[in-house]
Amino acid sequence: MTARREELLDNAYDYVLEHGLTDLSLRPLAQAIGSSPRVLLYLFESKDGLVRELLARARRDELAALAGIEGEDLEAVAATLWRWLSAQEHRRLLVLWVEAYGRSLVDPDGPWGGFARQTVEDWLAVLAGAQPAAVRRTKAGEAERTRALALLRGGLLDLLATGDRRRVTIAVTRDPRAPQAG
Repeated sequence: MTARREELLDNAYDYVLEHGLTDLSLRPLAQAIGSSPRVLLYLFESKDGLVRELLARARRDELAALAGIEGEDLEAVAATLWRWLSAQEHRRLLVLWVEAYGRSLVDPDGPWGGFARQTVEDWLAVLAGAQPAAVRRTKAGEAERTRALALLRGGLLDLLATGDRRRVTIAVTRDPRAPQAG
């Protein structure tokens, strides 16, 4: 990747974290990041190519964050994941993730294609790593981590919609001492 391409991708990524992907138009994007639509098309081949690169970048950021999450069991890892998901500094990335996830479901042939499935597999792999090998390979182990993922994702959607961190954290962690919203 050329330095200029990488710089424009970084700038475009910051732009979509702020503005989302839904109404992404190359002209305003290019103007905001100090480029031109023609240069973006040259470097990324198409708007869809740029969107695929941006989603790959979001996924890399998410995987990098997930890579450092460890715990002694599935419940501890899920609690650590929830702390990461509910941290205000990750909100923009997670809103982008929700947008891409939804678009992947309604436009599976577009640049979002496969995004939802990939992220489910990514998160299930992290949760599987928190299970003993003997449990991990069973249907019960698969169901346990699927349940944990469903709870985390549902909690994330609720938190993003309402901003009620305390209520959602109590529900997700079953800990009434959850932190106040903030």
